[in-house]
Amino acid sequence: MPLRNKIRPHAPADRPSPQSRSIRARSRTLPASALSSWGGARLALTAFFAVDGLLFAAWVVRIPDIRNQVSASHGALGLALLCVSAGAVATMPLVSRLCLRYGSRPITVASLVLLAVSVPLPAHTHSVPALGGVLLLFGAGYGGANVAMNSAAVEIVSELGRPVMPSFHAGYSLGGLLGAGAGGLLAGTLTAAQWLAIAGLLGLAVTALAGAALLRSPAARPVGTASTTAASSGRTAAAGAGRVLVLLLGLTAFCTAYGEGAIADWTTVHLTDDVQAGAQAAAAGYVAYALAMTTGRIGGTWLSVRLGQNRVMLLGGFTAAAGMLLAALAPLVPLALAGFVLVGLGLANLFPLAIARAGAAGGPRGVALASTLGYGGMLIGPPVIGFLADATSLPLALTTVAVAAAVAALLPLAVRRH
Repeated sequence: MPLRNKIRPHAPADRPSPQSRSIRARSRTLPASALSSWGGARLALTAFFAVDGLLFAAWVVRIPDIRNQVSASHGALGLALLCVSAGAVATMPLVSRLCLRYGSRPITVASLVLLAVSVPLPAHTHSVPALGGVLLLFGAGYGGANVAMNSAAVEIVSELGRPVMPSFHAGYSLGGLLGAGAGGLLAGTLTAAQWLAIAGLLGLAVTALAGAALLRSPAARPVGTASTTAASSGRTAAAGAGRVLVLLLGLTAFCTAYGEGAIADWTTVHLTDDVQAGAQAAAAGYVAYALAMTTGRIGGTWLSVRLGQNRVMLLGGFTAAAGMLLAALAPLVPLALAGFVLVGLGLANLFPLAIARAGAAGGPRGVALASTLGYGGMLIGPPVIGFLADATSLPLALTTVAVAAAVAALLPLAVRRH
């Protein structure tokens, strides 16, 4: 698989590029199954995104139980949660190389198997170091799955010639919604160990079914496989501009993932400790966020076509910033839930659009670099929130998410110049 994408990195995101026109021209020679808007490969890959979100949410809604089980303070829990992102970030560069060598689809299947096998393990730990150890493995599966899935999605987006990346991430959000909703409803019935074991078995079952369909489907043409007659100096200049573009998009993903990670890891704790919500109401906070994000991503392709990707990212970042201030500082559960809804709507399309554009500019390595920077936000998010919460308060610490969202809203302006 090639190492360089031939899409012109300086083409504005809001106008069709010459490459997108060539994609449409090439698509006329593809089989009808490959041209189907919802073909077998796209459906199977969406299922992978969904089970990825379900497994992550299944863990998230039981964090308070695991925290009590290991007797962790805010700071200690933050360090343990750091291991999820550390495992993910450490794995992503390796997975990008594996995708280049073996293809993104088989690596997607292998990564989801690792994630499903590791999700029940935190419920069997009884100390912070042990929890951190199993979360490293969980993070490795989660990070590997995200690089491989997004690389496969970029290839399908390239074949279709439409900005459908938000639809894949809508699957992730829908899975998160189902995982959080079921986990919250069963919080008083099943122990954390029972719930996470069920989630892991469900993950393996979906991975087996969707994996068989994905591997049987005709492979999408890898991004950047077309030959080029450009001069060497021209290719070098394009590659340099592409790296700058990927870096800027990675910083956008960094700010977005900082917010997503903070919400995933601290929403239930914030609602339980600061807003005095019960276990089911606390889980409802993440459900409200996931439902809003799912809704925003379902409409992401439509919005991107009509408003342009830069405008969608700009408006989304500022909406998330306002929502996070409300969610962090509101004294009442309904107001906090309304804030999380705004955060979900605002953040919905920032990460998928950033990753899709990075993949278009750099192929699997572009996806890996932007994802690594993005999940770097998750890497520093949990401990930063934890330490700030110990030094000040958790609501005040969560306001840093609003700052990150505002920065993510402004970065597309710099991206457009490249």
